[in-house]
Amino acid sequence: MLLALPFLGPVVFLLLAAFTPSREFGQGRYWSFPPTVENFTLAWQSAPFVLYYRNTVLYTLGLLAVQLVTVTLAGYTLARLPFRGRQTVFYLVLLQLFLPPVVLILPNFLTLRALGLADTLVGLALPYVASAYGVFLLRQGFRSIPKEYDEAAMLDGAGRVRLLWHVLVPMVRPHLAAFSVVSLIYHWNEFLWPLVATSSNSVRVLAVGLQSFTRASESGAEWGLISAGTLIVIAPLMVVFLLFQRLFIESFTQSGLKG
Repeated sequence: MLLALPFLGPVVFLLLAAFTPSREFGQGRYWSFPPTVENFTLAWQSAPFVLYYRNTVLYTLGLLAVQLVTVTLAGYTLARLPFRGRQTVFYLVLLQLFLPPVVLILPNFLTLRALGLADTLVGLALPYVASAYGVFLLRQGFRSIPKEYDEAAMLDGAGRVRLLWHVLVPMVRPHLAAFSVVSLIYHWNEFLWPLVATSSNSVRVLAVGLQSFTRASESGAEWGLISAGTLIVIAPLMVVFLLFQRLFIESFTQSGLKG
C-alpha cells in the first residue's frame, strides 16, 4: 500500500484540478464543493475531441481486428506446421522484440511516404499489423495444445482451416484476450509514432490531440482544463478496466503472463 502512494499523488492532483474551477485552483483552492464539471465542458468545446475519439477508435479497433488474424495465423504456422527454416523465422520475429520502437520510426515513416500513406490512419496502423509480441504469445499458446486434437479433428474430416478456427482458436482465447488488452492500451496511449506519422488535424488521435490542447492551455496555466482534457482521454480505458478487470486478470493468468 505504501508503495502505491507515490503513484496516487498525480492521480489525486489530476482529479482535484479537473473538478475545481481553474480560477480557484490558481488561487490555491484545491477543492471545490460541490465539484464542478465546468472544466470538462470548456475542454470539450476547446478541442475537437469527437474527431480525436473517432480516429482513435478506428485506429485501435481496426488495427486490433487485423492483428488478431495475422498473429493467429503466424502463431499457428510457427507452432504446428513443420517447414524448413521455421526456427529461423521465429528468431527473426523475436528479433523485433529487442529493437527499441524509436529506432524504427524513421524507416517506417520513409516507407509510408514512398507508398503515399503518410498522414493516413491506414499508414498509422500499417507498421503494427504484424505484432512480434502477438506472434510469440499465440505460438506459445498453440504449442501448449496436445497434437492429439489435430489428429482427432483430421480423422473426423476437418481440414486445416476448420481445425484452426473451430478447434484450436477457442483453446487459445485467453492468449487472444491478453494480447487484445495489451494492444488496445498501447495504441490508445501511443504518442510518438502518431505525432511523426500524422500532420493534419483530420487524422489526429487522442494522445496527439491532447498534446496540442495542453500546449495551448499551458500558456495560461489552465491546469483545470489540462486535467479535464487528460481525464477525457483516459476515461474509456479506466471504465473498461474497472468493468472487466476480473476478465483481464484471468486472461493474463491463463495465458501464462505475469505482471
